[in-house]
Amino acid sequence: MSARIYRVILPVKDINRAAAFYSGILGGQGMRVSEGRHYFDCGGVILACFDPKADGDGYEPAPNPEWIYFAVPDVEKTYEACEAQGAIFAPDDVHGDPAGKVALRPWGERSFYVFDPFGNKLCFVDERTMYTGG
Repeated sequence: MSARIYRVILPVKDINRAAAFYSGILGGQGMRVSEGRHYFDCGGVILACFDPKADGDGYEPAPNPEWIYFAVPDVEKTYEACEAQGAIFAPDDVHGDPAGKVALRPWGERSFYVFDPFGNKLCFVDERTMYTGG
């Protein structure tokens, strides 16, 4: 038996803001599936923006504690889209290079790191340079 990931939940506090933010970065409108859920198909894995309050659940969402990595065909264009959408570029260094700038990482990936408006950690990687551990 082989399992596969088909949905990743991304906690947000404003589903409309999340839909606009991710539409602007991912280049598609996605689909509202409930009052508090907006889905984006990311190559067969659904990125599910989830606002628990808007969906009728009684709790405040907290951002994911770990990075979510996206492979993109044009990392510079995605960087510009993140700027336009108001992403917060990560201030840290990654092995001597700024995390929030497009850079070639020591493991061979060209990438940059940002935070969405809700504090979720995102990394965008040039799909031609993805390191998968092999």
